[in-house]
Amino acid sequence: MLIPGPDTRVVELRVHGVQGTTPQSLVDAVAAVDVAGDGLGRLVRPADRLRRPAPGPVLQAAGRPVPRVVEGYVWGRMTSGGWAKATWALLFPFSLANVAHWMLPPTPAGSTPAHLLGIGLRALLRLAALLLTVLLIAQLEVISLDLVAAQCLAPGAACRWSGPSWLGTTPWVRAAVGLGPIALAVLVLHRMSSVDWRIERKEVPAAGAPGSGLPGAHVATDPDTPALRVLHVVAALGTAVVVALGGPAGPLLAPGAHGVAIAACRVLGIALVAVAALGAMLLDDPTGGAPHRGGRWLRAALGRGPRRVLHLVAWLSLLVTAALLVRLPPELPGADLAVQMVAALLALVCVLIAALLAPAALLARRTWSAQPRDLRPWAGGWMAAPVVAVSALLGGGFGAGVALAAQRVLGHGVLPRGYDYIALLWGVAGVLGFLAGAAMAATTGMVRWSSLRREKEWAREAALLHAGRGRDAKRAARAWWWARWQRRHSHHVVLVMSSVPAVGAAPAAVLRLREVDPPAWARPVVAFGVLVLAVLALSLLRAVYLAARRPDKARQVGVLADLAAFWPREAHPVVPPCYALKVVPELVARVREHLADPGTRVVLAGHSQGSLLAAVAAARLLEELPPHDAERLGLVTAGSQLQWAYPRAFPAVVPHDSLAKLAGGLSGRWRALCRGTDPLGGAVTTWNRQVFDGMLLGAGFRADGTSGALPPASRGPTGALVLGGDHWLPDPQRGPFPGRRWAPGVNRHADYTSDPEWDRAIAIAAGLEGVTPPAPVLPTARQAPVSSPEWT
Repeated sequence: MLIPGPDTRVVELRVHGVQGTTPQSLVDAVAAVDVAGDGLGRLVRPADRLRRPAPGPVLQAAGRPVPRVVEGYVWGRMTSGGWAKATWALLFPFSLANVAHWMLPPTPAGSTPAHLLGIGLRALLRLAALLLTVLLIAQLEVISLDLVAAQCLAPGAACRWSGPSWLGTTPWVRAAVGLGPIALAVLVLHRMSSVDWRIERKEVPAAGAPGSGLPGAHVATDPDTPALRVLHVVAALGTAVVVALGGPAGPLLAPGAHGVAIAACRVLGIALVAVAALGAMLLDDPTGGAPHRGGRWLRAALGRGPRRVLHLVAWLSLLVTAALLVRLPPELPGADLAVQMVAALLALVCVLIAALLAPAALLARRTWSAQPRDLRPWAGGWMAAPVVAVSALLGGGFGAGVALAAQRVLGHGVLPRGYDYIALLWGVAGVLGFLAGAAMAATTGMVRWSSLRREKEWAREAALLHAGRGRDAKRAARAWWWARWQRRHSHHVVLVMSSVPAVGAAPAAVLRLREVDPPAWARPVVAFGVLVLAVLALSLLRAVYLAARRPDKARQVGVLADLAAFWPREAHPVVPPCYALKVVPELVARVREHLADPGTRVVLAGHSQGSLLAAVAAARLLEELPPHDAERLGLVTAGSQLQWAYPRAFPAVVPHDSLAKLAGGLSGRWRALCRGTDPLGGAVTTWNRQVFDGMLLGAGFRADGTSGALPPASRGPTGALVLGGDHWLPDPQRGPFPGRRWAPGVNRHADYTSDPEWDRAIAIAAGLEGVTPPAPVLPTARQAPVSSPEWT
């Protein structure tokens, strides 16, 4: 441990979690002022009355005061604010497909079958993502070109919104009305996929070496993203051309050269979709395969020049299609078959992904088989399959819900026959979902009642933390039970969400393949499915409105958007830009700037999602900094998901071994603040905890970089139990303490900085003191302080 000198100071650089954090709350001040940044990524400090940057509270460490500067990195504007960012909620199915790519199991070194399975899985995931785009355009064309232009604007149609009569009689007008929204949607998708955040400090590398073994080493920009973006646009335009000119079954009938032109343009549309699908599958993936091997020829073929030509051809084909549709038929003959074919192909790809994931997860099992059960990947590394299935079901359900709602609003029109089967699917899924929810609620209630009856509800850790405070122990134990249940079973909810609609798809698929309409007894189920789809569509549209006009009321959408937008564009390019690619390099640059002063020690402090950003930034700094500077770097995580969620959901990107390597590199300067009452955060550096003979025991990361059994937990001066790198905080807090902000009640996931153990963790992470039990208890405001507390 470095010995502090008279010029030593500590810079505490905080990173907040998901949506809703203000600069003032981040730095614990009544006012905050920007000191650096570009407005999207803001570096803030507490401000005085003249709105000048003010120093932070003095840090008491090893019996001496140390100057402290509190800074905060605010990144909330990258994911919320305004209509443009709010519309990203509509792309949530795309985001899920992109997240599924990062959930694939790792590829063991030297295993050729695992490497081939990884290539196949990544190709299929990109194909599924492309089919989601195609399905969106096909369903949008059912609404705009078929339902509105072909049926509602037809001469003599009994439609509530038929408009003036010349709309139905003037050549090309109905085609323009129908294809205009399609072109606009494709332009919006292309524009949204082109948005990227500008990094202020470009001299800092944006990513570490993929083989470094540290957390987030693979989180990097994919050089194939521009090509993938163009392929999705080409597939969307090709789909619009094919559906408008007759669909998969055949071209629209027209006499002479007009019919030949329609047939030729339709063939061109099919070729565009095929080229896009083949290109998306064959593009190399630098984050999972070998970047120097497969895909090099295709990347060269999809350079900037060829991409522009392909892009231009696709747009010209849409313009030619509009010109060929002089007058629309009463109904679009190819819409029904097109939607059903795309949906069937998407379902088939999802099944293939699930089938290939099983052997891939079995081959990857040796990378985590030695770990405790609670640290192994969810569903045995198979979690990507249900996630991509949910994305497909949500994508298809949202499009069908909007179409059904539009039909009700127009009061006229016939939707494709396949929508009856989609309604049946969601009706069965709704019924099964209700039954599954009731069963889960009943099971949870019975388990809780059984625990209460056998007096096992009161967690031993909670009783140990709140020794001598019976009322607090009782309140804490209830919250511990619910928080532990949520952490253990959250992934089971995802599995149920994906399996219930999948079961509902079985009867719908059987009836459709047999060309049988839903029977009369199933009509109530179909009606219920229509209601479910309408609620799904309206809920998503309402979420967009709230996210744009009242972000504080759309926290759930904001949380999901923040979690999904962490991951770079890989499987699907039409997703929100990855904020980690901007936040991490700018954090690294700021830390390096502070470490240029030899008397400065920097502690990265991240809460919730910010703990992942801080950990990835710390890993990059350990790779880049010389040893004498790395010794002045520390890390504090609070309410973190770095053990119970991220390594288990993303075993190839944040594996457990990478966290062990990070802990060893920081040599005991990684401190994790934990509350058993926190349903979103948990332990980070320890596991297999148990209370024996009044002591908290467990295994975890050691300061020398190894893992194993740890010494018994020591009790800190504020009542916290320190086991390895984890500081277990009493919640409700002890206190109040003189001179400190007080947060009464059970705080769960909020307000970690109010706990007095926060300062002690910062001091340990800064290398200013160690964990040496026993420690005298800090007096509370209700007690007469006999002497100044000793901080060890």
